[in-house]
Amino acid sequence: MPAVGQVAERAADRPFETLVGTMLSLRTKDAVTAQAAARLRARASTPQAIAALPPAELQGLIYPVGFYRTKARNLRRTCQLLIERHGAKVPRDMEALLGLPGVGRKTANLVITVGFDDYGICVDTHVRRIMNVWGYVKTRTPEQTEQALRKKLPRQYWKTLNDILVTFGQNQCVPVSPWCSRCSIAAQCEKVGLKRHR
Repeated sequence: MPAVGQVAERAADRPFETLVGTMLSLRTKDAVTAQAAARLRARASTPQAIAALPPAELQGLIYPVGFYRTKARNLRRTCQLLIERHGAKVPRDMEALLGLPGVGRKTANLVITVGFDDYGICVDTHVRRIMNVWGYVKTRTPEQTEQALRKKLPRQYWKTLNDILVTFGQNQCVPVSPWCSRCSIAAQCEKVGLKRHR
């Protein structure tokens, strides 16, 4: 299970901890994300507590996540906005989530699907790449992929798509020379854009 899912499983406030874990996870390995989220949760587990942390302490708690200074600044400001605009609660609305610093569509969709157990399509690099390799969509960006999948993919698969394809993309359908010889759906895959595979 990806780090954000692990964080959410143990969460007292699932939407908030999913938001925090997702913000920490961007461009960071799962093990590092899980450790940083645990350190932060032990010290400050509410928007009020995180907003009150001195910037240097917050940076120290989340280090060595990638871009920890920027993430600390965004996390602090996000917590302040949650307090000011949303009664210290994470909004369930996509547009409201996108109005928070450091929150893009991937993060917002993860909060909706993992944090609120609602329907969203989280598209990261694995989902975009694999859906295009399979020939299921023809898109160039994660946002285009999300919109295409919203039109084409049955809703019952929206919540689990990211978890399945991230694991599949890290272990089987890797970006360079995927393991097509071991793939159970190789016969259905169009292998769009693949130059080399095993």
